[in-house]
Amino acid sequence: MAKLTLVSFSLCLLVLFNGCLAQRRQQQRQFGECRLDRLDALEPTNRVEAEAGVIESWDHNDQQFQCAGVAVIRRTIEPNGLLLPQYSNAPELVYIERGRGISGILFPGCPETFEEPQQQSQQGQGQSRRSQQDRHQKIRHFQEGDIIALPAGVAHWCYNDGDSPVVAVSLLHTNNNDNQLDENPRHFYLAGNPEDEHQRQGHQQYEQHRRQQQRRRQHRGERGGEDERQRGQGNNVFSGFDAEFLADAFNVDVETARKLQSNQDNRRNIVRVEGKLQMVRPHGSREEWQREERQERQREQERERQRRQGGRGRDENGLEETICSLRLTENIGDRSRADIYTEQAGRINTANSLTFPVLRWLQLSAERGDLERDGLYVPHWNLNAHSLVYALRGRAQVQVVDDNGQTVFDDELRQGQLLTIPQNFAVAKRASNEGFEWVAFKTNDNAMVSPLAGRTSAIRALPDEVVANAFQISREEARRLKYNRQETTLARSSRSSSERRRRSESERGSSSERRAEA
Repeated sequence: MAKLTLVSFSLCLLVLFNGCLAQRRQQQRQFGECRLDRLDALEPTNRVEAEAGVIESWDHNDQQFQCAGVAVIRRTIEPNGLLLPQYSNAPELVYIERGRGISGILFPGCPETFEEPQQQSQQGQGQSRRSQQDRHQKIRHFQEGDIIALPAGVAHWCYNDGDSPVVAVSLLHTNNNDNQLDENPRHFYLAGNPEDEHQRQGHQQYEQHRRQQQRRRQHRGERGGEDERQRGQGNNVFSGFDAEFLADAFNVDVETARKLQSNQDNRRNIVRVEGKLQMVRPHGSREEWQREERQERQREQERERQRRQGGRGRDENGLEETICSLRLTENIGDRSRADIYTEQAGRINTANSLTFPVLRWLQLSAERGDLERDGLYVPHWNLNAHSLVYALRGRAQVQVVDDNGQTVFDDELRQGQLLTIPQNFAVAKRASNEGFEWVAFKTNDNAMVSPLAGRTSAIRALPDEVVANAFQISREEARRLKYNRQETTLARSSRSSSERRRRSESERGSSSERRAEA
């Protein structure tokens, strides 16, 4: 009888577990549904002006972002501006569009490897004691063209120590397995009184509920004292705690604990540092730092090569052993390190888990492209990832086609705009007279592209007879279709911009004449 009861109980648990798992998977599928019959080049819809910078975000509730399961934000940090320490609920990939600076990425439990030397201070009667010294985790430099990998839940900060603004575009992969909350991007600030960068679903109801809570606290504060009145008035993670609780946790006085809550701080998310930010960091030129970065990249790639030759599994990558010294920055803006280059057409730099191993953890990758005047990125599709294309400079004509052969986008993509290319949708780009530069964030750590034209294309791989019968053309036409374009990915357009413009104007004129005759 006891055995029967145990078996029945086990079966119930199994059914319950499978039901919960199925529900979770169903929610994730709904979360990433892509029913798109039209795409748009989008610009930011929300703007937060802080003391030393601006934060702009795209509406993550837009159907395109819901399809890809991402949110995108652009931060502009003025010289001597400090982006306050924070962490988010989803992995984040940051591209530095302009400027340079330093950042700190704080892994819990890692040692404070940057520290001041021990100093002795004199005491009475010949005694001496050690004075307090500054210790903190590693400081990392960044510059234009860098991508910075930020795992979910890992706190980080950023400071502009240059002479010009830093512009950073960030993608948060909210549909990632590391996000156990919901599709809303959330930033948890450790300091200041920040404003929410994103327009979340139900944000108005949330703010109304928050104000009601504050009124209740103030009502209780009339009887409970100053702490009850101030608790929850700020927006950082310390704001909701009781000041005495914080004082006990940090072993400081209550007045200092109240300053953690930043209730009266109106500087918002990016603050201006008085003077210059002083901290412990190695002295040396940026050339020396870049040389050290290259050496570290080579050592990391060698370790990755040895790991693969050793046949270790995907999950056994030694990450837990090297987490404190992970390389979290990779430059994809260096033209001399292009992965794809066609003279007079353009070049493409990529970063994936093979060249930048931390991306395996984030399940993201990036592509930095540069098309010269009339340069063409041949029609292609992304095999295993959504692609978020952000225009850095110039303009390009972009066409996107869905699985039904319908054109879902046929328009110009300009500087500052963002376009979502869903997985497997075919896309082509052609630069204007001024050229076109872009960065693409991809939702796979080893995103792959399959071209539709050129030397490595799907059409080139087909037998002549298959091409001839599929398109109802002669064998000679099939061969021209396969072999006329010898480039692989980037090519020079066979028609110049002026020719295309004259042809377009001619077609519009002919159409007008036909309508007039009718």
